[in-house]
Amino acid sequence: MTTKKEEKKETYYDSIIKQGYSRRDFMKFATYITAYMGLESTMVGQVAKALETTHRVPIIWEHFQECTCCSESFIRSDHPIVADIILDKVSLDYTMTLMAASGHQAEAAKKATMDKYKGEYILCVEGSVPLGDDGNYCCIAGRSAKEILLEAAEGAKAIIAWGSCACNGCVQAASPNPTNATPIHKIIKNKPIIKVPGCPPIGEVMAGVVVHMVTFGRLPELDRIGRPKAFYAKRVHDSCYRRPYYDAGLFAETFDDQNAKNGYCLYKLGCKGPMTYNACGTIKWNNGVSYPIQSGHGCIGCSEANFWDNGPFYKRIAKVPGFNEEGLADDIGKVAAGVIAGGLAVHAIAANVSKRKELKSRIDRGKANEHNIDS
Repeated sequence: MTTKKEEKKETYYDSIIKQGYSRRDFMKFATYITAYMGLESTMVGQVAKALETTHRVPIIWEHFQECTCCSESFIRSDHPIVADIILDKVSLDYTMTLMAASGHQAEAAKKATMDKYKGEYILCVEGSVPLGDDGNYCCIAGRSAKEILLEAAEGAKAIIAWGSCACNGCVQAASPNPTNATPIHKIIKNKPIIKVPGCPPIGEVMAGVVVHMVTFGRLPELDRIGRPKAFYAKRVHDSCYRRPYYDAGLFAETFDDQNAKNGYCLYKLGCKGPMTYNACGTIKWNNGVSYPIQSGHGCIGCSEANFWDNGPFYKRIAKVPGFNEEGLADDIGKVAAGVIAGGLAVHAIAANVSKRKELKSRIDRGKANEHNIDS
C-alpha cells in the first residue's frame, strides 16, 4: 500500500510555487529559459507544461580534479529560479560542494539515489579524472576518482560533463600532464555524454541543458564533438561586437593604445575568438552585462580542447579557420585599405564621367538656345 507522500511526487512547478514564486514569475522563467535554449517563442508553452507536469529528475553531481568554478557559475545564474529551484532540487540528491549533508550521511544519500533511480538519474561530472599512479592523485574517502566515476555512471541515464576539466582535461591536462588527467568521454564509452565546456561554462547554458532534458526527455542536439548546438554552434568571433573592426582591418596594437580605447579588434593581442565556439558574445556574463572581450581582454579559448597548449594567450594565432594567410590581420588591413582606395577611385571616375555628361548636356542646350534666338 502506497502512502500519500509516495502518491504525490513533487514537480518543478510545485517546487517553484512552494518557494513563494507566483504563476507570473513561473511564466517569466519559462519564457527566459526558452529564449536561452534557442527555441522559438511558440515553445514557451511546451516548456512551461513540462515543468508543471514533470517530476524532479534525480541528479548526482560528482567533483574530481577542478576548482569548483562550474558550480560557482551555476549558482550565479541571472535568474533566481535557477538557483532556488533547479539547483535546490539537485542538492537534494548529491553534490559534495552544495549539499548540507557530509561524510557517511552524504554517501548514503547518493547510494540511495543510485539504487532507487537506476537508469533514470543524470550524472553531472565536474573535473577531470587522473589515471596516473593508479588514480592516487584524486581520492575521496579512500576511493579513486575513476572508481567513483565508474560506479556512478553505471546506472546513469546520461552524463553531463560540466566545464573544460571534464570535457577536455583543462589546465590539469596541460603539458606535461603529470597526473594523466583524463576527460570523462575517454573513460565512459557506453553512456550518452553532453559536453558543456568552458572555464567555467555560462550559468544560463548549464541551466538550459538541464531544462531541455526535463522538457523533452532527451539530450539536446549536439555538434560533432558532443556540445549542445544551441550554445556552441557559433564562434565567439561571429557574435562579437568588435567584429566590424576586424573586417575593416582596425586592430589594437597594445592593450593601452588609442585603438584599444576606441574598442578596435583584439585579434593582434591574442584573442582566440575566431577559433572558439561559445555563446559568450550573445548570453554574456554577470546578468548579461559583459564578457571578457567587452571588458577589454581577448578571448583565451577556454571552451576549446587543449586551450592551455594552443599557444600563448597574448600572441595572435597564425591562422584563423577559413583563412590561410600568415599575416592575416595585416592583410585584412591592406585589403580593407585597398577596397576603400578602389572605391574612392571608382567614385572619382564615376563623378568625372557624370560631370562631363552634365557639361556636355549644358553645352548642347546652350547651342540649341542660341539657334532658337538666331531663328
